[in-house]
Amino acid sequence: MTAGTVTTQVYRVWIKTTPEAVWEAITSPDWTDRYGYGGIPEYGDMTPGTKYVTNAGVGMQAVGVTGPIIDGELLEIDPPKRFVLTWRMLMDPDAEAEGFTRVEYDITPQDGGVVRLTVTHDVTGAPLIAAMIDGSNEDAGAGGGWAWILSDLKSLLETGAALKS
Repeated sequence: MTAGTVTTQVYRVWIKTTPEAVWEAITSPDWTDRYGYGGIPEYGDMTPGTKYVTNAGVGMQAVGVTGPIIDGELLEIDPPKRFVLTWRMLMDPDAEAEGFTRVEYDITPQDGGVVRLTVTHDVTGAPLIAAMIDGSNEDAGAGGGWAWILSDLKSLLETGAALKS
């Protein structure tokens, strides 16, 4: 590891909704394809140790992306508070070769009907994924990473419309 290398990235957003709505939005295929880059997860029985795959959603398919885009293993499931999984990008051979990273979703109710959603992504040993999820490649057409995904999720839950709508 070199000086200045970021191995854990933390993103936080406050959403005027319920913890249950946030949980549904991050775990249900009916929701996950409606914001961010879109994707249709197949989590199986939602128990720790279960392998999962996320397939390209409608928007990605429209631009020619097909098949599985992410895979991993479910590590911790505590609805509607915490969801932890491993995460490996399958769309790019170099990113796939970096292996599995770890994503933690922490859902915390706040006063006034607000929920704080914290996403912690450990990208140790995965510099391509780190650059992808921190939005470094946004101007090159690779998207805005977690910040953009969470902004889109917030808009969808609060207004009923995603930013990309």
